[in-house]
Amino acid sequence: MKHPAAIPFALASLCVASSALAAEPARPSLETLERIIESRAPETRVAAPDQERITARRIDIVDENGVIRMTLSGRTPAPVIDGIQYKRVFNVAGMVLYDENGSERGGFGTADVPGGAAVLALDHPALDAIGWRVSPDGEVSFSINQAPPLLREPKLDNRLVPGVQAPTRIRMLVAADGTPSIALNDKADRTRLRLTVTDEGYGAIEFLDAEGKVVHTLAPEAGLQ
Repeated sequence: MKHPAAIPFALASLCVASSALAAEPARPSLETLERIIESRAPETRVAAPDQERITARRIDIVDENGVIRMTLSGRTPAPVIDGIQYKRVFNVAGMVLYDENGSERGGFGTADVPGGAAVLALDHPALDAIGWRVSPDGEVSFSINQAPPLLREPKLDNRLVPGVQAPTRIRMLVAADGTPSIALNDKADRTRLRLTVTDEGYGAIEFLDAEGKVVHTLAPEAGLQ
């Protein structure tokens, strides 16, 4: 019979051997980490706020070159694209982000449309790339758009043309009636595949033709009833 004290030692040896066999994940070396450390004591808090409350119609955050990189406003400025400012379709109260050249690249806020809407977008250089929207009727949507070609207009000093047509390739939606769906679109912005849940509660995959007609549905659970 083994001495009781030998058992924990054997288990410990087995654990060490098992750990040695497991490959460690790749990681940066200590030397690499040392090179990229900005500070070992970053500023993460202030002793006291300068003001308990700030009231303003607009606040701009600028970089070291004086370029506006963020704006917080009750009426966000009209979008700037490649040095030209264009009219906004509707007013948005919230925050806008800009790149190093001052072009709008996204933001979020509430839109002044009938009933009100909450919106969020991150942009390609001249078109929305992704967008969230909570609509007044309760619909919630998330879209991912393909990047459009970067076209320039000689009569606008060769600046980028905004709003160049590009398809929405993925659209996730919870309709106002609660129906969920994920749609995959073709290059012509036509939904060709849709994942959804039927009114009966069955999970389904729908295949659509170019006219938007469902030509085939896979709903395995429905066939079991």
